[in-house]
Amino acid sequence: MTTKPLAIDDWVPQACTLPTAEQPLRNAEFDHLFATGLLGLDRLAPTRLQLRLDAATEATARDLAARETTCCSFFAFDYAPAADGELLVEVSVPTAHVAVLDALATRAAATARLAA
Repeated sequence: MTTKPLAIDDWVPQACTLPTAEQPLRNAEFDHLFATGLLGLDRLAPTRLQLRLDAATEATARDLAARETTCCSFFAFDYAPAADGELLVEVSVPTAHVAVLDALATRAAATARLAA
């Protein structure tokens, strides 16, 4: 099954149950997290993305991820402390939602001004 890549400004999947009016606010919350706390990202597999965040953003990242999984239940977030005050957040999705993870990675890198 081939899916159309999602644009950086349109990464919200059709499966998302967050009301349309609230989606720009959620996007802004992710953008703020990426702009202020994202130190790097690594694509571990097509269905897995690892975000390296400043450990000071852990509460914000956990809260945002918890709320995101209520509307996009296909996301899974796992956390692990890392060296040098960093937090590793692994984001995984089923194969059917790889395009969403691709768009999230692109948006995160662009917002944090990282090389994708």
